Amino acid sequence: MTGPLVPFREIVLKVHSRCDLACDHCYIYEHADQSWRTRPKTISDEAISWTARRLAEHASAHALDSMSVILHGGEPLLAGPARLRRVCEELTAALNGIAELDLRIHTNGVQLSPRYLDLFDEFDVKVGISLDGDRAANDRHRRFANGRTSHPLVLKAVELLRQERYRHLDLGLLCTIDIENDPHTVLDALVELDPPLIDFLLPHATWDDPPPRPNGSETAYAEWLLKVHDRWRDLGSPVPVRLFSSVLSTLGGGPSLTESLGLAPTDLVVVETDGQLEQVDSLKSAYEGAAATGFNVFAHSFDDVAAHPGVRARQLGLAGVSGTCRDCPVVRSCGGGLYTHRFSSADGFDNPSVYCRDLEALVRGIEARAEVPPSVTDHAELTYAQQDLTRTLLARLHADLDGRGGARWEEAWQLAGVLESSEQGAAGLDHVLSHPYTRTWLLETLEGLHAGRADAVDEALRLRACAAAAAVRSGLELDAGADYRDGLLHLPTLGELRLGGAGEHGTVQLRTGEGVVVIRRDDGAGEWCVRHGEDTPGWKPVRHLGQGGVPPFALDDLDPYRDCFAAPASSRLGPADADEWEAGLAEAWALLEREAPSHARVVAGSLTTLTPLATGRHTERRHGYGAIGLTSANDAKRLALELLGGFRRTTLRALLEVTDLYAADGAWVYHPLWQDGVVPFSRLLAETHERVALATLDPCYMGGVEEALDMMDSAAEPTLAGRRIISVLRNEVKQTRDKWAEQTQDCYALERSR
Repeated sequence: MTGPLVPFREIVLKVHSRCDLACDHCYIYEHADQSWRTRPKTISDEAISWTARRLAEHASAHALDSMSVILHGGEPLLAGPARLRRVCEELTAALNGIAELDLRIHTNGVQLSPRYLDLFDEFDVKVGISLDGDRAANDRHRRFANGRTSHPLVLKAVELLRQERYRHLDLGLLCTIDIENDPHTVLDALVELDPPLIDFLLPHATWDDPPPRPNGSETAYAEWLLKVHDRWRDLGSPVPVRLFSSVLSTLGGGPSLTESLGLAPTDLVVVETDGQLEQVDSLKSAYEGAAATGFNVFAHSFDDVAAHPGVRARQLGLAGVSGTCRDCPVVRSCGGGLYTHRFSSADGFDNPSVYCRDLEALVRGIEARAEVPPSVTDHAELTYAQQDLTRTLLARLHADLDGRGGARWEEAWQLAGVLESSEQGAAGLDHVLSHPYTRTWLLETLEGLHAGRADAVDEALRLRACAAAAAVRSGLELDAGADYRDGLLHLPTLGELRLGGAGEHGTVQLRTGEGVVVIRRDDGAGEWCVRHGEDTPGWKPVRHLGQGGVPPFALDDLDPYRDCFAAPASSRLGPADADEWEAGLAEAWALLEREAPSHARVVAGSLTTLTPLATGRHTERRHGYGAIGLTSANDAKRLALELLGGFRRTTLRALLEVTDLYAADGAWVYHPLWQDGVVPFSRLLAETHERVALATLDPCYMGGVEEALDMMDSAAEPTLAGRRIISVLRNEVKQTRDKWAEQTQDCYALERSR
């Protein structure tokens, strides 16, 4: 197996190999591997010292900022306070100055006392306790060898850990699932103890030794967990549940939060009481020696274990799951299940999980119950989310400048604060900040600052013009400063004023009022009185449409950041060209309203800015939601297609900026019927999203769309939000298909032949 080693960030250190309980579901004592019988009960001083040395060696070699060590067993508390102190002292000293040490202990809680907790407080050892629910549930498996219940002692331990002086050490409760226990009763009992976390664990099983299924259902464990989930949600999700959080994270495009699910590579190694280095402990359920590596801390490094074929096999992510899993839509969430649960003597670990049907049903069940961000289906919410993003970027720019903008930046920043303090001023500021090309300015300036570009600070000072434009729009009587370059003052969303010749740079002062702004050059070389929206000598206002039923879109051919389209018109449109654009847009808009009224309503409510583009190829770069570039002025259908297609592209781009629609892009490829070759999921979604809309104007775009939707429905990449988008597209296709019911099939072939 090739590729770099994945360093271990988590070490399980077995400090005692025996236990004071006789749990009948324990993978160490009751399953296939019985190596515990030959190991020393307690870890030796030598093994502790070598483990500490290997820990420091590994952290230093891989420049790790932190490492986690979990004290485990058997029952680790049986090692006694003195031995545990020795472990904590040596590990802490070894990592001092190299990496932060995260110490934890997993215990059945029976032996827990203030003596132990005072020690753990001294070394900040977090404590996780195993508890399977109420007394009846816990007694089903967690008893002493003589059959006596352990439940009262565990509750006492939990109550002790909940005391104020120890509360910061509480990791939460680990609960092994038994589907014969009542799910609601189990959850209620755990929630009543107010833990910081609940971790539900599937009982270890393999295809050779499958889990019990009393009712024979292939999804019995999912059904049990979904009942827990529904109860948990009805209670208001009072405690985080790792299993549910992990599924929701992966459904949203994030990482798995537990080893038992997801595709993240393993980063765990086990040190046994005799110093043997082993793979993850749960492998003891598979067969005798399944976890063994042949290495030990006395003669081998953790890197030796990381290079072991068994460990590498669990670091392959998607490539490491079975073919069945790789083609499954929920593989990003379940990850093929815990590696141990895939084992069969016939095929080794090249199988789906023995809980395969349960995991699929669990993921699908949580997906069906989960809520998607409102911005996915609500264009007004998407607009608000985009405005929040712009403000976040502006705040980041202010922080990243860190005073380098000087007095001019601070003056503009303070003016923005003044505007925010009144309803009129806030409306004016919102209008300018939501202008699509404001986003272009922010992104390019931030990139320039981070790259150390010499002109980045000067670019940041465009905020002065933005604040001044917002003051003008507010109608309030305010003073504002702004900068001009090459003799031109540009006020975003308003227009452009000629103040001097090419190459002239300077500053101006503006006095705003109701519909009028007075602009004076600071060097005293001129004064101008400009009326918002009116042509006056030297002043070119941004044109707005509105004739022939067209919404009042801005026809912005002035903004210096409109070149985010890469090929804008080289200069302001002349009167004749502007009239041609207005007439063409009126005709195109009438076509759009007639053939695609629902799309026209959304475009009218969300689109704000149109930019005429030079003919030829152009590439849309980053800008805020609500702007599109157009090349056709005198072909109504082509212009309508450009309008609708451009709007769909900018909408999808805006969605991707505020929520994840897919993950693991490029891990699979697809062959849409409208083109030769294969594409990743991102492109399949983008092209389908656009074509579904264009099909309302031209049925040829419908060809291959339903097949593409089928591909995406069965794909693993879509997040919860992505699947909601696919569902919306299906509804749109149905409406369009009904409209074009009489059109012939396979028209995509006609389109490709053009």
